[in-house]
Amino acid sequence: MKIICIGQNYAEHAREMNSEIPSEPVIFLKPETALLPKGHPFMYPEHSQDLHYEVELVLRIDKLGKHIEPQFAHKYYSHVGIGIDFTARDVQQTCKKKGLPWEKAKAFDHSAPLGATFLDISSLRDSRNIEFELLKNGKVVQQGKSSEMIFDFDSIISHVSRYFTLKMGDLIFTGTPSGVGPVVVGDVLEASIEGQNLLKFSVK
Repeated sequence: MKIICIGQNYAEHAREMNSEIPSEPVIFLKPETALLPKGHPFMYPEHSQDLHYEVELVLRIDKLGKHIEPQFAHKYYSHVGIGIDFTARDVQQTCKKKGLPWEKAKAFDHSAPLGATFLDISSLRDSRNIEFELLKNGKVVQQGKSSEMIFDFDSIISHVSRYFTLKMGDLIFTGTPSGVGPVVVGDVLEASIEGQNLLKFSVK
């Protein structure tokens, strides 16, 4: 199982990061060890002093696929979940300045907490306009809709499959909306889709 992540997939987030709007999906990977074991708190990583949350809708791949055409991409997923792409922002900036890869900032252990439940997309009110949000200590800090993505689910599936064979159980983090920000020890994060709370954990 691999974790594929899409960066800068919401225009407002790209702008808040002072980045150009991408002309094609920005792809990076996280290892399976980036998942947070169920019921565990998230431990603030020792290698960062500026850790940021980024809430994202997550697709789970249903079957093997390679070089998938956009019109067939919907056949390769049926459920959506929610997760957080934690980013060590200080480490990321250092890597950027040196022209180095970002794995230390993005792919460290437990950097991709994932909701315990995936929802059948067909059961949602509007499969092309899925609403989600993140609360920090009970206050909404991020809200997004899948309709606001620069690249929709099918475009992402098609593009990613040009480079990586997709396998059953692979996860695709589809990008974060604006409103990313820091966490500190003691914070409690809660993420939901269409009002259904699917992920909650504390920062230790």
